[in-house]
Amino acid sequence: MSNPQDAPTVRDAALQTLRDYGLTTVFANPGSTEVAFLTDLPADIDFVLALHEGSVVGMATGWALARRRPALVQLHTTAGLGNAVGALATARANRAPLVVLVGQQDRRHLALEPFLTGRLRDLAGDYPVWTEEPAVPQEVPGAIARAHHEAEQGKGPAIVIVPQGDWGEPADTGRPRSAAERVVRSAAADPAAVEGLARLLDEASAPALVVGAGADGEEEWAALTALAERLGTPVHQESFGARAGFPQDHPLFAGFLPADRPRLREALAPYDAVLAVGAPVFRQYPYSEGPLAEPGTRIAVLTDDPAEAHRSPVELAVLAPVAPAVRLLADRVRPRTPAAPAPAPAPAAEQQVYGPEGLRPAHVLAALAARIDPDTVLVEETPSSRPDLHRLVPARRPMGFLSAAMGGLGFALPAATGLRMAAPDRPVVAVVGDGSSLYQVQALWSAARYGAGVCFLVLSNKRYAIMDRLADARGGKPPWPDFSQVSLAALARGLGCPARTAATAEELDAALDEIVPTLRGRTEPVLLDVAVDSNADIAFRP
Repeated sequence: MSNPQDAPTVRDAALQTLRDYGLTTVFANPGSTEVAFLTDLPADIDFVLALHEGSVVGMATGWALARRRPALVQLHTTAGLGNAVGALATARANRAPLVVLVGQQDRRHLALEPFLTGRLRDLAGDYPVWTEEPAVPQEVPGAIARAHHEAEQGKGPAIVIVPQGDWGEPADTGRPRSAAERVVRSAAADPAAVEGLARLLDEASAPALVVGAGADGEEEWAALTALAERLGTPVHQESFGARAGFPQDHPLFAGFLPADRPRLREALAPYDAVLAVGAPVFRQYPYSEGPLAEPGTRIAVLTDDPAEAHRSPVELAVLAPVAPAVRLLADRVRPRTPAAPAPAPAPAAEQQVYGPEGLRPAHVLAALAARIDPDTVLVEETPSSRPDLHRLVPARRPMGFLSAAMGGLGFALPAATGLRMAAPDRPVVAVVGDGSSLYQVQALWSAARYGAGVCFLVLSNKRYAIMDRLADARGGKPPWPDFSQVSLAALARGLGCPARTAATAEELDAALDEIVPTLRGRTEPVLLDVAVDSNADIAFRP
């Protein structure tokens, strides 16, 4: 007679489902409603601890983007999911597929709303691409499998809410898993689908391309380079782009679009046709009156994101896999033979090294650009210095640039950590403002604990510089103080992450000369806290 204790449980079946779909690394900050799942994890399931749920989701986001497949997250009922909502919103905007298990109180007394009960289904709003509360415990493994498919298809977080008592319930071994074992999505594009785009470009006398995060990949870059060179047309990056959609050191790269309508119209005025590829039409901030482009400029979009296609104010939207569709398009448009463009100049060293109160941020970024190799992944979260960063540190490889598409702070430290863990062969540098870094400074502990050899380059101006400038623009006085007492280097050391400081060009050069050559192989993170001029002119224009 078999021992009932040896019968497979829902947890056993769920763990097998996780293995089947490659979800064997779980990013979490544990809570009591998750203990039944997490205790005595099998040796083939890796647990990665983060010290705040924003870091949990941020690390998983970097991991998923680097591996181009779903990552597994576990969150603790209302508190954990609530703390993570902003990071989940960023994951959605960054097209990061996540399978998110959210703990819940035991279903046998949920009706009485016991302690730690969560009203979880709508807590994250519309940011999850899918949310499921299994009707019975035995449906948990199938729900996890469906979440994998939904996250992969929807390119965002898919949530499964699991009451804590479900894990110990007996599995129904005779129940078929209510999910496809494997989903194959066609990577082919219909030739007829791109004919309209080809006509639009062929009929134009001065076409242009706009690229975005949806075009960030080896195949996409190769296809877009072939199309741009066949057309001899300039290529712009979308404003506030979270990832680069084209090699930014290519002679046809024409820079970043502005995000306000008057300057956007001016930037697009030379063109009578604009095709956006893997980018929205067009990302804006703040609101300004008027159309996006001058009358007579025809606009189309090619994307694999249905929502992006549906909301774009264009005459033609084509929803298709980006790389195959661009390859077809390049074969169909007529070649043009414009004058050969001049080679893109290499970023020059900044002549003005110091401002009134220390190093200028542009000089720091130029010093970094002079040392890193093209394979480096740059993770950005420095709003006041972002224009200088784009100007001085171009993305030269796919996944060469990563930022938070949602715009909220707290992304760069955990995302860089997760990305480096998932892609240990790529050097990773996170360029972060000191104000930005404080939102998820806990991620430094995880980077140190799990050997993520990131260089966290902090531009410390001891204040919210971008907010000060926005207040100045309104002609008012900001009520917030500076935070000159905060030392990011001290915080890093307290969290187990080695740290260095630099306040002069000589100290900066010495630190970068020591750190940068080690980036590809290092297994220990390092934070470089660079004091920069708090009164330097800020080039920020959205």
